[in-house]
Amino acid sequence: QVQLVESGGGLVQAGGSLRLSCAASGRTFSNYAMGWFRQAPGKEREFVAVISWSGGGTYYADSVKGRFTISRDNAKNTVYLQMNSLKPEDTAVYYCAAGSGSPWYSPKFDYWGQGTQVTVSS
Repeated sequence: QVQLVESGGGLVQAGGSLRLSCAASGRTFSNYAMGWFRQAPGKEREFVAVISWSGGGTYYADSVKGRFTISRDNAKNTVYLQMNSLKPEDTAVYYCAAGSGSPWYSPKFDYWGQGTQVTVSS
């Protein structure tokens, strides 16, 4: 089992920045690719970004490419999502997830956090 706890969400004005963190415990963190997803009210959950187990590979949804950066610190068992140039349409609950299997950019995500709310005002 892997337990994931997100933090760092909040209210920010359009154009602002937030950094989300996801702390992992349980099984070896560095064995897993880590992803961020989000779900806006009335919409399905969507993929945001994924990072390989080593941190050497990253992949982003087109909607966030160039604005968001995913990173990880395996020594701290933590994955981050730096969000810049935020837009009102980025408003959602953001979830982190741990996945395994191939390919690394599309693993099977077995473990999920409880989510953190991000609200971007216009």
